[in-house]
Amino acid sequence: MKEGMELTSEGVDLRPVVVRYREEFRGAFERLNREWIENYFVLEPADQEILGDPRRKILDPGGQVFFVLDQGEVEGTCAVLRHSAEECEIAKMAVAPAARGRGYGDLLMEACLAFAREIDSRRVVIVSNTVLAPAIRLYRKHGFVQVPLASDGRYRRANIRLELELRPTVRASLP
Repeated sequence: MKEGMELTSEGVDLRPVVVRYREEFRGAFERLNREWIENYFVLEPADQEILGDPRRKILDPGGQVFFVLDQGEVEGTCAVLRHSAEECEIAKMAVAPAARGRGYGDLLMEACLAFAREIDSRRVVIVSNTVLAPAIRLYRKHGFVQVPLASDGRYRRANIRLELELRPTVRASLP
């Protein structure tokens, strides 16, 4: 048993834990994300591609999907999309409505940022919408700063871009 673990009599960990992608959680990834997207916006083609095939769209190019499990139930999820050797994007963060306010967003963000460092990304980006105020606060809490929105056309709903530099760009000094 891991240090600090609290188990029920059935052996289920009582504390929330973050795990990497498992095929058995694919349905939860889609369900949780559809829920918030369809509540605030319209599901767009880019959403359908990612939610429809997370292995091909996220994992195979070098990204990852994380899940928060609480007593064995998926309560939240978030993806890291690898755009290049230098840059990745945090996307598709969702927490079940009944589980919000429990710090799961922080757990997911910490897992995503640790993964970005693990794959040696220099920069992490987030494209979002300001109507999602709690999410924007979470991103800023973890050090993300707003930068000009450079739309790549994937999401019509996008109206804000945030970035976090994990390691500074090395610039050659002039003599």
